[in-house]
Amino acid sequence: MPPDVRFGVNYTPSEGWFHHWLDFDLDSVRADLDTIAALGLDHIRVFPLWPYFQPNRTLIRPHAVDQLVALTDAAAERGLDVNVDGLQGHLSSFDFLPAWTRTWHRRNLFTDPDVTDGQAAYLRTLAAALADRPGFIGMTVGNEVNQFAAGPHPDPDRITAEEAARWLERMLAACAEGAPGRLHLHASYDAAWYQDDQPFTPGHSARLGAVTAVHSWVFNGTAQRHGRTSVPAEHHAAYLVELSKAWADEPHRPVWLQEVGAPAPLVPAEHAAAFAEATIGHVLDCPDLWGVTWWCSHDVSRRLADFPELEYSLGLFTDERQPKDIARVLADAAAHRVPHTPAARGTALVVPAEPAHRSRCAPGGDVFDAFFRLVADGARPTTVLDTRADDRDHLDARGITEVVTPDQVLPTPQGGTRS
Repeated sequence: MPPDVRFGVNYTPSEGWFHHWLDFDLDSVRADLDTIAALGLDHIRVFPLWPYFQPNRTLIRPHAVDQLVALTDAAAERGLDVNVDGLQGHLSSFDFLPAWTRTWHRRNLFTDPDVTDGQAAYLRTLAAALADRPGFIGMTVGNEVNQFAAGPHPDPDRITAEEAARWLERMLAACAEGAPGRLHLHASYDAAWYQDDQPFTPGHSARLGAVTAVHSWVFNGTAQRHGRTSVPAEHHAAYLVELSKAWADEPHRPVWLQEVGAPAPLVPAEHAAAFAEATIGHVLDCPDLWGVTWWCSHDVSRRLADFPELEYSLGLFTDERQPKDIARVLADAAAHRVPHTPAARGTALVVPAEPAHRSRCAPGGDVFDAFFRLVADGARPTTVLDTRADDRDHLDARGITEVVTPDQVLPTPQGGTRS
């Protein structure tokens, strides 16, 4: 764990978006990185597009790998460390899967032995290419790869939770083989925490890999139900950080807020800076926070078609590299970082250990509502599994002095009793 919280940004190139790998221009990348470094941030998260880097199962393009190394070196020259996501996978509503996994070559991404051999070789190759770079943080297996394993994806590669665990363990091992001793992890979108039939579970996120990653987006129903200035919206990132701790086996496992952004129109542009300031301020009150990585660095250019509207305005900078008000919020947070020692959260809300009941933790669920009732009442809650609620050793290790259930927190519905 670093002595204080890391502040960084998910790097979206200002020219060409992630298609820039096809026409890689190191001078353009350097100009982008200059704007990021000027904010005082200390790391970036980088996204190779998997089909561009591994267009055939047995071809990992050396030139593409060299470009990734060059980007990493350019970042280091500007004081920016680099985390690399391997299997892209899915970004900004688009799927990027190599042709050798789809249509006529359709094979399950998570269980087919040829596919998993190719994936492991790819991750191992990227990690090994960066292993000697001092600014290389480590690999993230992929960006929200869990979205390929269940609905609402229109054509999912369905697997069991046991198969998901085996796949994750193998991919993380491949990263470690390529770059031993680095911080390797995996990342799921919030269906892992909220969707009952999602095979990637909270336990996978909280127990596999070096840190737990959470991705916080209030367009998941939070802002629609409660509004952008509500307690649930402004504390949603902190909620996911604390929710993850219920499943962790290590009492002080670090948690990385790896993605968080201010999505329009739920958060209008003129309110994005205030939303960022509130979100960051609340998440910094979470013990064991590894870092905050904002989504994203630069806007998607309007010259590129078919993105969801919100994707064109999520950057700290315009696609012409001009800073927005929200950039100043990140710069201020980075400039005023101090050793991260928030007090333990002594009140723990009970959550169901059974993954089939995790929708109770989602917007509209009783765990979700109870957590934010506690926050609104001035508490600083965390969470604990129902199977650990009476485990005194576990509670003591986490500094928990009070355990409450959603029924105890929420008002009884008028005219009846809560079941």
